[in-house]
Amino acid sequence: MATLDQALETAMQLPLDQQEMLIEILQNRHIEQRREEIARDAKESLQLFREGKLKPQPVEEIIADLRQSLESDDE
Repeated sequence: MATLDQALETAMQLPLDQQEMLIEILQNRHIEQRREEIARDAKESLQLFREGKLKPQPVEEIIADLRQSLESDDE
């Protein structure tokens, strides 16, 4: 398997237009992977909710939890 340094070195040897194409391809693939991950998480959450393992919460509580999570990630 190629290391990141090897991949970067190889990419830098490409002409600029091909480097730009490579960047666009990587960005699009990353976006698609993220969409798939979000879809899997959503399906799992819906299944857990249907099984009664997740309960509805007030929006304010969800937002507070999200803010707290973001703040703890920054630390």
